[in-house]
Amino acid sequence: MKASLFCTARYMGPAPHDIWPLAADTFSGEVAQRSMETTFEQFRCADEFGFDWVTTAEHHYSAFSLTPNPMVMAGALTQVVKRAKIAVLGPTIPILNPVRVAEEFAMLDTMSGGRVVAGMLRGTPNEYVTYNINPSESRERFAEALHLIRRAWTEQQPFGWLGRYYQYRAIAIWPRPVQKPHPPIYMSGSSPEAGEFAAKNRIGIGFAFTTVPMAKKAVQHYRAVAHGDGWDPPPDQVIYRAMFHVAESDEQAFADLSALPPRVALTDQNAAISEAVKDTSYYGSQLQEQSQRNARRELSDRIELGQVIVGSPETALKQVRRIRDELGAGILDLVVGAQLGDKTLRSIELFGTKVLPRMREL
Repeated sequence: MKASLFCTARYMGPAPHDIWPLAADTFSGEVAQRSMETTFEQFRCADEFGFDWVTTAEHHYSAFSLTPNPMVMAGALTQVVKRAKIAVLGPTIPILNPVRVAEEFAMLDTMSGGRVVAGMLRGTPNEYVTYNINPSESRERFAEALHLIRRAWTEQQPFGWLGRYYQYRAIAIWPRPVQKPHPPIYMSGSSPEAGEFAAKNRIGIGFAFTTVPMAKKAVQHYRAVAHGDGWDPPPDQVIYRAMFHVAESDEQAFADLSALPPRVALTDQNAAISEAVKDTSYYGSQLQEQSQRNARRELSDRIELGQVIVGSPETALKQVRRIRDELGAGILDLVVGAQLGDKTLRSIELFGTKVLPRMREL
């Protein structure tokens, strides 16, 4: 089993991460720059300590993520991450120009020496508002865009495309992808329709913001359709995403996260809220204690559901093994959910040096 590190490049200042679209009145260029630098340092750390992949994704109009164009982030990562694969999971292809997406992936594959993983996503409803695309067309747009991108990567001669949503007089992309026939492709597999499409087109699937029981049903459907279509997906065709924090001991890992408000620990990282809860007044102290109790309960529930991995390296490995056994997933995409400075870097180091070597034996 392999591990990837996913950093959303969240804005690390006092701004809400659950409002869309978010007004810019709290934005600071200095904070945004520091947020990016922190993200690059975490990716660099993951590469140094043996992670197989690093992951970036596309989101718009929000402090949740500062990567509206994940291709730009991935291009920068080719100069920072020298060994691990760079997974772009991914561009929201129904709202983009698919030929441009094919060209950009080919550029990235060339710049990285053939280390790019291509995630193709439909996106969420708010993403369609961003570029004024009808969300009811998303599934058909996705299918057509994906077929067009694949052909652009593999067709040796210039060709035209006359589809329902995309029309091009001539397509002949340069550069070509380094990987042959093209970079590995993944898509979301959460819905039965998506799982069936992926299986019939021999595409890998990924799961995010779900639970192990829900993902298990979806994986079983995907594998059943694939088997009926004449192939059996290997473990690396299944990605499962979970937030994580590893420390020297279980108690330390829980203490690190329980000191944060429940909606900050492994979700948001709003410094202003965090400082408010740490108020030393009597009522502030009472709120902090209640917050810590709530955070521990929430963390325990989410560990049980497979949404988060928290604990010592030994405990983390047990949680990883359960995910592996339940889903047969070959790639675990680990999300940095709470920014804890050196503790976050230490968490990445501990996972890479103490957990990952044993994961590969699963």
